[in-house]
Amino acid sequence: MSSLAVQQLVDVLKVKDEIMHAAREYLRQEGFIEILPVILSPITDPLHHDTFDGTVSFYGSPYQLTKSMILHKQIALRTLPRIYSVSPNVRMEPAERASLGRYLAEFVQLDLEVRDASRDEIIGVGEGLVLHVLTRVAERCPAELERLGRELTIPEAPFKRVSFQEAQEQFGKGFDDALSSSLSAPAWVIDFPRSVREFYDREDPARTDILLDMDLIYPEGYGEALSGGEREHTLPRILRRLEKDGIDKERFSQYLSFVEEGLPASAGFGIGIERLTRFVCGLEDVEQARLFAKAPGKVGAI
Repeated sequence: MSSLAVQQLVDVLKVKDEIMHAAREYLRQEGFIEILPVILSPITDPLHHDTFDGTVSFYGSPYQLTKSMILHKQIALRTLPRIYSVSPNVRMEPAERASLGRYLAEFVQLDLEVRDASRDEIIGVGEGLVLHVLTRVAERCPAELERLGRELTIPEAPFKRVSFQEAQEQFGKGFDDALSSSLSAPAWVIDFPRSVREFYDREDPARTDILLDMDLIYPEGYGEALSGGEREHTLPRILRRLEKDGIDKERFSQYLSFVEEGLPASAGFGIGIERLTRFVCGLEDVEQARLFAKAPGKVGAI
């Protein structure tokens, strides 16, 4: 590795460290408590796109590597009202996604959830978090950003909002990249159709098959930043959603037992740390945002 490449890696890792410091700083001042991540579990996020399950034998029982902590976050809110976790995720997605520059098979999400929160409230948390991180990195890492050739622009809140339908009408299916390339500041996509998201995402009581979800999209072509929304939390509605999505309820029997005992209403999101680092540093590929990167399909990474 050349000395120039080594210096770039050092600068990226220092910026990433400041991102994590600033994120924890913001969440602590907002009353969040950090919980430790779950790595192995009989339940994890089913996701609505293609991934291969990372299943291991846990004393003779099949356990999965965490794809996201969404179900555990909901359960954790029975104990604490505002939580977050720095959660390693494993999503072995189709190999062709590696060429897009924003997918890793192993990555880290800052995953947070708030009891009794609305989508608007959690959007406010997301905007506050992003603005705090960008401001602190600009203040504390000017030399690193200069060497990386990155001049950060701090956007103003509230961020623009566009509905899923509007974005699809303007940019077509799979609109994230085209929408992102058109933006000069982060923007929210809201109101996703039920058919494209998971069973735990809450339907809008006033609009059939529209979810109270949101994605934050980075500007400049960097794509999706975070994904989240309000959650279903009552047993009849969750069972109905599992049935509609053709998911065997026995697969989530342990989760459903907690639902039956009672889960609080909530909203939250997960934001990818490597993608955030890529955006802040202006990197071409998300693989440049961490040590020991593992992209989809690239076997042999340490």
